[in-house]
Amino acid sequence: MSVFRSIAALLVLGLSSPGLAEPIGFFQLAETRYDSGVPAPEDRLGFGVGERPVRHEQMVSYLTEIAQGSDRITVETIGYTHEHRPILFFVVTSPENQARIDEIRAEHLAQLDPAAAAGNGPAIIWLNYGVHGAEPSGMDAAIPMLYHLAAAEGPEIEQTLRDSVVLITAVFNPDGHSRRASLVEMFGSDIAVTDPAHAQHNWPSARTNHYWFDLNRQWLLQTQPESRAWLTQWHRWKPQVSADFHEMGTDATFYFHPGEPRRLNPLIPDRARTLTQNIARHHIGFLDQEARLYTTEEGFDNFYVGKGSTYPQVNGSLGILFEIGSARGGLIESNHGLVSHADNVRTQFRTGLTTISGALAQRSEIAAYQRQFFADAAASAGRDRTRGYVFSAEGDPARLNLFLDLLDRHDVTVHALARDLRADGRTYRAGQAYIVPMQQPQYVMIRALFDRVTSFEENVFYDVSGWTLPLAYDLEYSALTGNLSAQSLGEVAHPADITFSAPPVSSYGYVLRWSDYYAPRALYRLLDAGIRVRIATETAAIMTSEGLIEFGPGTAFIPLVGQDVSATDIHDLAGRIAAEDGVPVYSATTGSTPGDTPDLGDRNGFRPIERPEILLLFDDGISLYDAGEVWHQLDHRMQIPVTLRRKSEISGLDWSRYTHLVIVGGGNTGFSGGDLERIRDWIRVDGGVLIASRQGAQMAQESFFDSDAEAAEDADESDTAGAARRDYAAMPVDDAEHVIGGAIFAGDLDFSHPIGFGYSDRFVAVHRNTEIVLERPDGDPFAVVVEYGAEPLLSGYASQRRRDEIAGTPAVIAQRLGRGTVVMFADNPNFRATFLGTEKMFLNAIFFGGLVDQPRGDY
Repeated sequence: MSVFRSIAALLVLGLSSPGLAEPIGFFQLAETRYDSGVPAPEDRLGFGVGERPVRHEQMVSYLTEIAQGSDRITVETIGYTHEHRPILFFVVTSPENQARIDEIRAEHLAQLDPAAAAGNGPAIIWLNYGVHGAEPSGMDAAIPMLYHLAAAEGPEIEQTLRDSVVLITAVFNPDGHSRRASLVEMFGSDIAVTDPAHAQHNWPSARTNHYWFDLNRQWLLQTQPESRAWLTQWHRWKPQVSADFHEMGTDATFYFHPGEPRRLNPLIPDRARTLTQNIARHHIGFLDQEARLYTTEEGFDNFYVGKGSTYPQVNGSLGILFEIGSARGGLIESNHGLVSHADNVRTQFRTGLTTISGALAQRSEIAAYQRQFFADAAASAGRDRTRGYVFSAEGDPARLNLFLDLLDRHDVTVHALARDLRADGRTYRAGQAYIVPMQQPQYVMIRALFDRVTSFEENVFYDVSGWTLPLAYDLEYSALTGNLSAQSLGEVAHPADITFSAPPVSSYGYVLRWSDYYAPRALYRLLDAGIRVRIATETAAIMTSEGLIEFGPGTAFIPLVGQDVSATDIHDLAGRIAAEDGVPVYSATTGSTPGDTPDLGDRNGFRPIERPEILLLFDDGISLYDAGEVWHQLDHRMQIPVTLRRKSEISGLDWSRYTHLVIVGGGNTGFSGGDLERIRDWIRVDGGVLIASRQGAQMAQESFFDSDAEAAEDADESDTAGAARRDYAAMPVDDAEHVIGGAIFAGDLDFSHPIGFGYSDRFVAVHRNTEIVLERPDGDPFAVVVEYGAEPLLSGYASQRRRDEIAGTPAVIAQRLGRGTVVMFADNPNFRATFLGTEKMFLNAIFFGGLVDQPRGDY
C-alpha cells in the first residue's frame, strides 16, 4: 500500500463546460480497490478530467504531489523547454524495486551484452505522453495512469509493479500543450459547442514546440531541448517496450501498431512485428469488451526511424503507436457520433495498461528478443563489408562537434583518428577526423544514420525517406572496407566545448574566417556593436601574428581605422567571440598581401556590409514548420533578432526598417496586388534582399522575373491527356509514385559566389521534399549558385521521372532585381535544423545578399 502525504487542495476557478467532466471513478478499474489517501485529480485541480484543459503547471503540481507521496514512484526534472517549463520523468515500480533501482538498471543494461549471462529482471516499459501539443488526450492520460499506479491496491497491481519498471515522461511538449490550453480556454463557453467549425476546436499552431518544430521527428535529429532530455533517459534505460500516444482527425476511430506490413524499415527484425501483434491482442480484448471501433495494420508505417514509435525499433525495443480521433476542444461531432476528451483520455489510459499487461504476458520472450537484437547486430557487423566510417569537417570544428554530439546522444561510440588515413582519394588528418567502428552494440543505429538508401519496396511514406546525416551535416566522410587498424583508433571521443584564445592585440585589424559554423553569430555581434566590417570576395593571403594564412571568400576583416568603437573594445569583443562562439580570430599585422590576392584596403576584394534587419513572414498559407526552422536558426543558434509577422498583416509596415524579407514555402505564398507591388519596390528601389524557399521561391520567380512556368504547366497538362486506364485500388501507390519522399540530392556549388562563401568544395547535399523546379534565369549565367547533378539522387526516394526533371536544374538562384537581390531556394535549406550544410547558404544570403552583382555583359 502506498504511503501518501496529503496537502491543501488547489482551487482552480474559471469557465467550464457542463457535462464534459468525469470524476476519477470514470477511469478506475472495476474490481480494483484504490487508496483513498491518494487525491483524485478533481481533489487538486478543482475539476474533473475533460471539463477543461489541464494546464502544464497544474499537471506538474498534481503529478509531483502523487509521486512525492508514494513509495512506488520517483520523479525528477530531466530538462526544460525553450519557454523554461520543466519536463518530468517518473520511475514506477514496487517499493522493493525502488530500493535497488540503480542495480536493476545496471543489470538490465549488462544482460544486453551477448557475452554476458541472460538476466531475469523486471520488464522495462516506457510510456510517451504528449509529444504533440494539439493532441491533448496523449498528455492527459498521464493523470489517470500515475493515479492508478500510485493508488491501486491488491495482488494484481503489486505483482505488476514487482515484475515491471514503468518509465513515464509527462509531458514531452509542455510549450505546445500550454499554447493549446490557452487557445481552448480563450474560446471556452458555459455550454459545450460541438460544431467542428467552432474556434475552440481549431488551433493550428499548438502541435509544435516554441520554435514550431514537430517534436515527434526529433528522436533522430536531436536539435530541440525536449528531445534531448527524453532521449538521454531512454538510452539510460534502453526499455524493452515503448508506447507513444497520439491523436488524429476527429472522424478517425482508434489505431494501434504493428502498422502497415509493407512499410517497414528493413533494419527492423520481423520478430518485432510478431511480438507487437501479441501485445495488440491485449488492446483488442479491452476494445472488443467495450464494443469500440479500432483499426491496426493499416495506414501508419514504420519506415522513418526518427519518430517515437519507430526509433525504438532500430534500438532493440518494441515501438507501439496509438492514434485516437481527437475531441479537439473537448466535445465535438464526428461521423460516428460525439467524441469527448474524457473518453479519449480513458481509452489512452486503458491501452497504456494493456501495453503493460501485454508486455508482461510475454516478458521472457521480449527480453530474449532484445538480447538477440544486439547479438544479431554484432554478427551482422562482423559480416558487413563496411568496417567503419571516417569523417571530418574541414575548417569547421564546431560543425564537426555538433555531429559528435548527435552520435553521442544515439549512444554511438566514436574514436578520434590517431593517424592520417587515405580513403576515397581524400586524406583524413589525425586530430581533425574521427572513426565510427561498425563493430559495436549500436551497429543498427549506425546503419540508420549513415546508409544511403535509394530503392524501396513501396513508395508511400508517412515522412521523409532519406536522412543520411553525414550528408545533411555536409561532412567529408568515407566508408572503410578494410579491417580497422588498432593504430588508427584513438581515444573514445565525446563532444566538447569549442573555444579559442583571444588573438594578440593588433595595431592594424582582425580577421575572422567564414568557414566556421558560428561565424555568422560572431559577425552579427560585431555589426550589432557598431563595428565596421569588410568581407573578402575572393581568396586572400593575409599576414597575421601566426604567419601568412590563406583565407577563403567570406572572410571578415575588422579594420581599426575609421571605427567609432575603440581598439580596446574591438579586441575585447574579438576575445569573447573566440571563447564564446568558438570562432578563431586572427591579428593582422599589415594591410599588404602577397601575389595577386587583394590587399585589405582593396575596395572590390574587401567590401563593407551592414547589420541585417530581418522580417520573417508566417501563417496565412505559409508553412509554420519552415518558418519555425528559420526562426530557430537565426534566433536560437545565431543570436540574430527576427521580426515575425503574419503574411496577411504586412500592409502598413515601415519597409525602410528592414534589409531582408524571408518567405518560406507553404500552401499559399501568394500576395495581394498591392502587397506584391510594395515588396517589388522594396527590392528594386530600396535595395532589399528577398530570401525565398520552396513555394516561396516559385512565387518570387514567377512574380519578379520573366518565367515560362505557365507554358510548362500547359505542357504538363497536355502530357496527361489520354492517360492509360488504371485500377482504382492502385491509386494510393500510383499517386505517390512521383512524390519526392524527403530525399537528399547532390548539388554542384559555385563557392566563388557570395551565397557559396565559406564552402571548401563544389559538392553539397541538398534536401528536397517538393517537385518544384526553378527556371534557369535568362541573361544571367552567374545567377545559379547550386545546380543539381546529372544523377542527383543520393539518398531517399524519387522516381526516375522526377530525377530526370530535376537533373541539371537550379537548386539555388541569386539574382539582382534593381538595387536589391532575390535569393531563391528550390527547397528548404534549414530543414528541421539538421541540414547544416545548406544552412550556411541561407546565412550567406542574410549577410552577403547585397554583395551579389548584376552582370554587365550581354549573355
